Amino acid sequence: MSHALDPAGQLRLVIFDCDGVLVDSEGPSNNLLAEVARQNGVRISGEEAFERFAGKALSQVQQELESESGKSLGDDYVQRMQSRLVQLMREEAEPIDGAGSMLQAVRALGLPVRVGSNSSVEEMEAKFERVGFEQHFSADRIHSARDMGRPKPDPHVYLHAARMEGVTPSECVVIEDSDTGVAAAHEAGMACVLLRAEGPTSPRNWPGLVRIRHLDELAPYLRGVLERQKL
Repeated sequence: MSHALDPAGQLRLVIFDCDGVLVDSEGPSNNLLAEVARQNGVRISGEEAFERFAGKALSQVQQELESESGKSLGDDYVQRMQSRLVQLMREEAEPIDGAGSMLQAVRALGLPVRVGSNSSVEEMEAKFERVGFEQHFSADRIHSARDMGRPKPDPHVYLHAARMEGVTPSECVVIEDSDTGVAAAHEAGMACVLLRAEGPTSPRNWPGLVRIRHLDELAPYLRGVLERQKL
């Protein structure tokens, strides 16, 4: 069966992850997660928090920390952390290098774009307002796996984005940076472009997985895909 990046396929929708793909928020976010973890007896650094929690929802982080510490973080942990993260993003979120020009170039190809993330809609809107990306993503094009109660690697958020666009999974490409997100794309039956400058490719590997090292590579690559599909 062909996929969205295959010459025999059809590319009709680009779905972006948010954190680490469009917005550089993971440094401040993981420093906060590490601080709260240390307060509850789990001694980790911000870098270690990134390695452990990249791409995961707050509910998943809570489960891991409670399992390791043997303590309850409280029924309101997710809500408390969410409020702190939204404020943090309003103050510290920055665009990933090349993200603004990349979004303009991808949209100039005539491709519709959506976002599917483990962050809440409120958090993503705060990030996009901070970095100036709200022009690219209206509210109906921002989809939160957290708000749906089905965080990645569950593929639900990506399948939902495809349904809202009126396309099939095989007509979508997901742009991801984490192994968790790549797994969600694979389970959704979608092609995936992995943005990763260094280190190994994702443990998931299939014909629809492509790796790039900088966002400047994305629009030219997708232009080539569209040109080959016209032949």
